[in-house]
Amino acid sequence: MTTALVWFRRDLRLADNPALRHALEQHERVLPVYIHAPDEEAPWSPGGATRWWLHHALAALAADLAKAGAPLLIRQGASLSQLRELAKAANAAAVYWNRLYEPALIERDQGIKQALRDDSLIADSFNAALLIEPWQMKTGNGDPYRVFTPFWRAASQRLPQHAPLPAPRRIKAVDAPPPGLPLEALQLRPKIRWDGGLDQAWTPGESGAWALLQRYCEDAAAHYKEERDLPALDATSRLSPHLHFGEISPLQIVARLRRLAAEDAASGVIANTDHYIRELGWREFSHHLLYHYPHTPQQALNRKFDAFPWRKPRDYAAELRAWQRGRTGVPLVDAGMRQLWQTGWMHNRVRMIVASFLTKNLLIPWQEGARWFWDTLVDADLANNTQGWQWTAGCGADAAPYFRVFNPVLQSGRFDGRGTYLRRWLPELAHLPDQALHAPWLAKTAVPAPYDKPIVDLAGSRERALAAYASIRNAQDLD
Repeated sequence: MTTALVWFRRDLRLADNPALRHALEQHERVLPVYIHAPDEEAPWSPGGATRWWLHHALAALAADLAKAGAPLLIRQGASLSQLRELAKAANAAAVYWNRLYEPALIERDQGIKQALRDDSLIADSFNAALLIEPWQMKTGNGDPYRVFTPFWRAASQRLPQHAPLPAPRRIKAVDAPPPGLPLEALQLRPKIRWDGGLDQAWTPGESGAWALLQRYCEDAAAHYKEERDLPALDATSRLSPHLHFGEISPLQIVARLRRLAAEDAASGVIANTDHYIRELGWREFSHHLLYHYPHTPQQALNRKFDAFPWRKPRDYAAELRAWQRGRTGVPLVDAGMRQLWQTGWMHNRVRMIVASFLTKNLLIPWQEGARWFWDTLVDADLANNTQGWQWTAGCGADAAPYFRVFNPVLQSGRFDGRGTYLRRWLPELAHLPDQALHAPWLAKTAVPAPYDKPIVDLAGSRERALAAYASIRNAQDLD
């Protein structure tokens, strides 16, 4: 009887898991393995919120695997040496895993695959995270896409039509598995317990992902397009962290939404379903960009921004700290940053506004914001985080007009007119009337600092930003 290792990474589910399915089809026994090696992801090792999620996601996966008959074996250390040791101890013939797309991990996994094959082991990888592999999409000239609309126009014609793989009912485990570590040994949870808000906001794991998708289908799907930009409403799926950790696949989401649209063809679900799937397309586009432009987590895609006159750290340290703490004096910015700190997540419309405020009103480099999000978001995904920050800063793909500056007061009035979102996260302003809530410094009543005087003048900083963008307008794009 042959044995295969299934190396779990960010594919923490049993259903629609190609590596697991292949192992079950080709071998009699399976040893599920998780190897904790955060240093191998440097310089983008998991941040604090990500580690919190990972702890609970691994606990959920371990419970699901145990129920199926094959407990999860946890190890810590260099991935290649651990896989070699485990393969030898279990007398395994093969090692299977699902692909990751971060530059450091692509290089690592290629080396591991070759090394295992040199050891006469079968070593194969599969796509479990994307609808379309990044290298499968090219322009008519054979180049990577840098604009979303033509990318999605082509990609939407190539979306998979097959059904997601079902979860295995039973997994035959090895008779005497090698020793592993308890989950607590990985020390993923914070020693100083700041994570109470995350505990209240989230249920990591495959079942938690499906519960959110079902809630979205029942309560929000029919109005997604018109309500998705309203941060006070629970109008989005909030599946981004589950997608990042692979507790649900994009193919599973698309299949479920297609079924929903077919069941309710007479309503507005079909148009909203198409719009939601298009948003999944942005995730695909972000991975496409990261794969083809691996320098972008640190450097601008548009290289003319190498000459952009960002302020120096010594000049912006205090303002950066105020932004991080949600103490800028601009209500919508502060509400978003407090939502992030409390829950590890922020509404997407608000993400764009807080990012615009940091990069344009404060002229602080986008990399500072990307690093903060990386440490505080439960859905901190290198492809999405990089693309989102570069898009808002104006230096990434599809960033037109790149000099656009979001006005947080106008945005607040438009998307949270009654102040429901603001009052939730800024209770010190809850007493203000709706009109005064969006710009308290203009109110005729006393307001607490810093809302009597924001850390930057919005109109003046906008003009400063436009001047900075004008200074590079004629620079050559070096890419």
